[in-house]
Amino acid sequence: MNPKAIILVGGPSRGTRFRPLSLNVPKPLFPVAGKPIISHHIAALSKVEDLKEILLIGFFEDSVFSSFLQDAAREYPNLHIRYLREYQSLGTAGGLYHFRDEILRGNPDQVFVLHADVACTFPLVAMKKAHEGHRGLCTILGTRVPRDSANNFGCLVAKPDTNEVLHYVEKPETFISNLISCGVYLFDCAIFDEIRKSLENKKGNVETDIYGREVFQDGNKLRLEQDLLRPLAQSRKLFVYETKDFWRQIKTAGSAVPVNGLYLEQLLQASPEKLAKNTPGGPEIVGAVYIHPTAQIDPQAKLGPNVSIGPNVSIGKGARVRDSIVLDNVDVKQNACILHAIIGWNSKIGCWSRVEGTPSAAHNSTAVTKSGLKIQSITILGKEVSVKDETIIRNCIVLPHKDLKSSCENEIVM
Repeated sequence: MNPKAIILVGGPSRGTRFRPLSLNVPKPLFPVAGKPIISHHIAALSKVEDLKEILLIGFFEDSVFSSFLQDAAREYPNLHIRYLREYQSLGTAGGLYHFRDEILRGNPDQVFVLHADVACTFPLVAMKKAHEGHRGLCTILGTRVPRDSANNFGCLVAKPDTNEVLHYVEKPETFISNLISCGVYLFDCAIFDEIRKSLENKKGNVETDIYGREVFQDGNKLRLEQDLLRPLAQSRKLFVYETKDFWRQIKTAGSAVPVNGLYLEQLLQASPEKLAKNTPGGPEIVGAVYIHPTAQIDPQAKLGPNVSIGPNVSIGKGARVRDSIVLDNVDVKQNACILHAIIGWNSKIGCWSRVEGTPSAAHNSTAVTKSGLKIQSITILGKEVSVKDETIIRNCIVLPHKDLKSSCENEIVM
């Protein structure tokens, strides 16, 4: 077998729920557990036997991923990783079809397709083995979620004995099943014939350019979940591989914090040497904590569990940080407290100040407001936010370049 892989990275008109963090970095490159989100995808793909090429497909400017691609090439010298830019947003299946010649170059047998905004253990090797055991065109990674949140996702009804998918509905209005799509797929390359059929069923969706290739009319997109998976289920060509490990979506900025914790726990089990340890004369470390080598942590600070500290961060004496992501060049003064929060690049947290959020109890919740009011959730500080001494910021989203001189709670600070 000669598989390839696609990571769907979207584009700049997306990621609005990830603001204010996406104002400064595209969501696929936001760091969780010390690495960009899509680095975790690539790490899992690198373990698939005979997989040599990974294509990122989206409509960001080419320069957005140039530095990341250079770093990835150094880290994974045996992988050819490239970015293919859409001329407009084509939809999740439209981008695949538009670049089908590049995807099929080298005659791969199978193609992994991964959404960039999901986090899990990516059991791709086991998924591939399961795919080769049936005659379907697609194996979809599935997981179980609480019944009351299932209709927020693509829901699957499958035969328990064969895992053949009998029915697929994207975000149904009523309860269908608590088995949902994880946004990770393995396709046989015959899938492009099925995409072509879906195109033909969407009247007026395509026209031909001067080279005789199909191009998409503005406003019409071909969607993987809505336009492809349901017909595959109806024709009995779709199967599911269910994972029992963690899975989360990364939709809102606050959702990066629980994902950070899950990846850190995974790292603690697989590669504990990459995480911080308690050492004589060093800060107190509780649980899984990642500290960039350039960060300066006072010996009397306390970090963890579930904390990532970025490059050139300074953490002062007596400071307490837990369940948080502290990004590059942040200065945390003495006795400050950071709980359930993300601190944006180049921000300053004053002495005895407190930046605190509330972890969401909802499974993969994407809501920021309810009935016009800010929901209690992870506190987010954008880039270059200054919190003065002895100030409390609780359950807030703060836009970049703000100077907070007084305490605030449950606000979006404009």
